[in-house]
Amino acid sequence: MIKENQEIALAVAEREMVLSDRFSQSYRSSYPTDFIHAAEMSRKAVVFIKSDANNNKSFSDDQWLHSNSGSGVIVSSDGYIVTNNHVLDGAKKIEVTLNDNRVFIADIVGADPSTDLALLKISSLDLDYLIFGNSDSLQIGEWVMAVGNPFRLQSTVTAGIVSAKARNINLLTNHGIESFIQTDAAVNPGNSGGALINTRGDLVGICTAILSHSGRYEGFSFAVPSNLAKKVINDLKEFGVVQRGWLGIEIENIDNKTAKELGLSEVSGVFISSVSKGGGASDAGLKSSDVIIQVNNIKTPGTAEFMELVGQYRPGDVIDIEYVRGNKKSFTKATLRNQINSTDLVGIRDDVIFKNIGIELRDLDTYEKAVLVPNGVMVVSVKNGSIVGNTRMEPGYIITRINNREVQSVASLKKMMEENKRKTIILEGFYAKYPGEYPYTFDMPE
Repeated sequence: MIKENQEIALAVAEREMVLSDRFSQSYRSSYPTDFIHAAEMSRKAVVFIKSDANNNKSFSDDQWLHSNSGSGVIVSSDGYIVTNNHVLDGAKKIEVTLNDNRVFIADIVGADPSTDLALLKISSLDLDYLIFGNSDSLQIGEWVMAVGNPFRLQSTVTAGIVSAKARNINLLTNHGIESFIQTDAAVNPGNSGGALINTRGDLVGICTAILSHSGRYEGFSFAVPSNLAKKVINDLKEFGVVQRGWLGIEIENIDNKTAKELGLSEVSGVFISSVSKGGGASDAGLKSSDVIIQVNNIKTPGTAEFMELVGQYRPGDVIDIEYVRGNKKSFTKATLRNQINSTDLVGIRDDVIFKNIGIELRDLDTYEKAVLVPNGVMVVSVKNGSIVGNTRMEPGYIITRINNREVQSVASLKKMMEENKRKTIILEGFYAKYPGEYPYTFDMPE
């Protein structure tokens, strides 16, 4: 009897081993857990960034410990590098060190504080770079690896799993888009702007933040999804600014009470609390109290997922929306608008007169005019060593007056500068992040 039981137990064990081996082989074929190849690829494409940024904190101490160094990811062979905006904020000189220890001075192509992303450019060719993966296809529990330079330890790799998606941790202000990938891969100060990759070596996120009371890793790290990052980077490369599409709605998450009141089958979706007249949503027939459940056939269980999805499109793009109204599902198409309610794409003004003094400008959007100042123009970038650069003006400066005259737009500033060639220019304005007013003086060239 004992021998018979032993034989049965042995047979069961052998069968379990066979099934386990089959499962393991199947799993390994679709989700490899060996990071050796991915680590080798990614380490060559992740750089160390050192800047002279003054690091006025945009995040609280328990979210990020700021330093004037971080990481970046090469995303093209000709030297485009994506990193976090907070690594560069206010910097005038940016030094990039490659994995092979070559050092370059980088130019800022553009920055987007609402996603905490920025794009740099160095003068080099045939660089190793990472390919953007599809962050929408990431699964909870999937293996990922963080690559960066924590505490200036160059080319450090750490591994973990995707703990959650579409996390909003109230990190970004000014209508920031928060739909972070949460992982337990160890991330520390210096990882900012580094790569989050899958086991195939695809770039699926840009490491951005931690939640910690000590300023060090405590089990949680967060990354901007690659699909959102890719759109932001493409916009910065093409236009110098992000082309953000708006529906013209105010939204809220669905709670249990609202779901019951609306007769929803599940506590999921995006509740429309108000609709702007003449906006994309209004023209598409959406109304207050509608609940959006899908955008372009992708579910939107909450506002974070919704904002991430819409954030991947530009003004003029048409999106498919599935929504619930009165227990009935409906479909509509909506055309996204910009913040001044048109479908036009907005570009940085690069008139020769501004190039000559080393400055790039844009008009203020509707939100900035309502919250910051009713008139003025925004400084997008300042070229090092230029006429304006030598005044130590920083990107983010809002010009409100020139030689004691109000500035209404980029066009009006251009006209007034043309009228003052070979004269002394006094610009007045302020920074949203600093208290007080800041005047800058320089001599206008011919």
